[in-house]
Order: sequence, then structure tokens, then C-alpha cells
Amino acid sequence: MGIEIDVVVGQPVDDEMERVLGLAEAVGEPVTVTFQLEGREEAERAVLVPAATLALWEHWAPAAYPGSDAGEEPELAHPLEFGAFTLFRRRVGGRTAVARRGVVVAELLDPEEAYWLRQQADRVRHGFMDPKQRAAFEEFLARQEALDDQ
Repeated sequence: MGIEIDVVVGQPVDDEMERVLGLAEAVGEPVTVTFQLEGREEAERAVLVPAATLALWEHWAPAAYPGSDAGEEPELAHPLEFGAFTLFRRRVGGRTAVARRGVVVAELLDPEEAYWLRQQADRVRHGFMDPKQRAAFEEFLARQEALDDQ
């Protein structure tokens, strides 16, 4: 599945959010973030996906994540401001948009949704390759999976 980066942060404040977003943008890969929020015993995990990467995945993915309409009552979607960043919790699907100076720069997704969406996008995109290119790419993916399993 590519590079896996796992970062632990306290609050999504300027410096920490900028560092995590910078990692995601520098490597061009999503970053798994574990929020250790003050006053909460349990950590919250999410995958920070740069906006351009998410747009690419959603372009190629043929359908919405099956767990996105779980029937649960969503949290209120009041924006939360953390310095230069504002978090907008979506009422449907549980995603949180991360905006900097009025521009959405990334989204926080449930790790399972991020994995599913990436797999769907890759599967559809590979269907558009010519047979020789597809065979080479499948060989590359097999090597990547072998490295991930080590």
C-alpha cells in the first residue's frame, strides 16, 4: 500500500498540524494520525489525506465507501478552529475537512475508509492500462506487498 507514516499528536494546533500536513505533502502519501486529546482516555486514529490525493482516489473509485452510511447519528458539524487551521466535521460519512486560510488542504478519514478508497481507485485505474503496462504494474504491486509483509 506504499509508505506508511504514523504520527502521534496532542491537539491539531498550528505547529503539529503543519508538521503532519507537511509530511503528507512531501511524500505524496496519506499519514495515519493518532490524536491523544487531553481529557480523553482513548486515542482517536484517522488518516490525513492531502486534498489532491483524495481527489484522485475519488475520481477513480467507482462507489462510495459502504460504511459511510452506518445509520448512526452524526456529531454536530460546528467548525473547530486551531490557529491557522479549521476542522469541518462532515455530517455524512464522518470525514473531517482540514482548511488553512479558507482552502481545504486535506481530509481526515477513518483508516478503513482510506484503505478501501485507495484500493478501489487503484483497481479501476489499472483497468485503463494497456496489457503490458498492467502486467508490469501488477508485478510492482506484488513486490510492494511483499515488502509490506516483512
